[in-house]
Amino acid sequence: MKKIIVPIDFSKYSEYALEAAAILAKKNNAEIFALHMLEMSDAILTASNDGPKPKMLFFLKLAQQKFDEFLSKDYLQGIKVTPIVKHSKVFSEVSEVAEEHHADLIVMGSHGVSGFTEVFVGSNTEKVVRHSKLPVLVIKQKPSNLTFETVIFPSDFTEKSVDVYKRVLETLGETSNVHLLYVNVPGENFKSTAEMEQNVASFLMKAEGNMNNLNKVHYVSDYSIQQGIMNFSNLFGADLIVMPTHGRKGLAHFFEGSISEDLANRANLPVMTFKI
Repeated sequence: MKKIIVPIDFSKYSEYALEAAAILAKKNNAEIFALHMLEMSDAILTASNDGPKPKMLFFLKLAQQKFDEFLSKDYLQGIKVTPIVKHSKVFSEVSEVAEEHHADLIVMGSHGVSGFTEVFVGSNTEKVVRHSKLPVLVIKQKPSNLTFETVIFPSDFTEKSVDVYKRVLETLGETSNVHLLYVNVPGENFKSTAEMEQNVASFLMKAEGNMNNLNKVHYVSDYSIQQGIMNFSNLFGADLIVMPTHGRKGLAHFFEGSISEDLANRANLPVMTFKI
């Protein structure tokens, strides 16, 4: 993890994300790219030389000044921080900027249960969390140490989740203790004990080539997948929840609908998403 993108809107939630990125940057000797998306109208962006170009330059200079002040944090000392100001109406370019700079991670702030109303609004949240090719870490509270020692990886143990699981282990490193979780819910996706154990055995053999981590697999029953994940993670003392997403086709079999985004929004714990 050498390059981290942090979208900034000058709210306290984006400051939480920036501080979290600083903690990770110091641990990994990484560089932070602080990204501010300056919203402008089409009239300003497409203006000719005789049009309102001076207004655009004024807003860009004002944003840069405010940006410099925002980045004057003690916790950023000793970290290479590259500020980026983009003029765009929405936050849809975040993933593109991250890929352009070959970033390894996007860290963003969120209100929590009230929704992504500060940094990412409405469908723009889905574009980043759901469609980003890079892992996305969602922070909702002021971070402490971000050790990520105990990590919960909810899974349906299908073949599609194997690659994500491998990438999770590679990204988090040996300092993280990753536990796998299956939430059994009423309905057509309900699994018997034998079915779950068979799926787990096949998953571990494909992912690790052995059954050594069988003791790190947990099964819970609940009325919804989201509630099962949150209840178990809180009781287990998890530091991080890692979720797979499935891009434009929606979420994989286990994560139908918007479970990944919903959990990132509702859970008090940090949530990191990986695209399948």
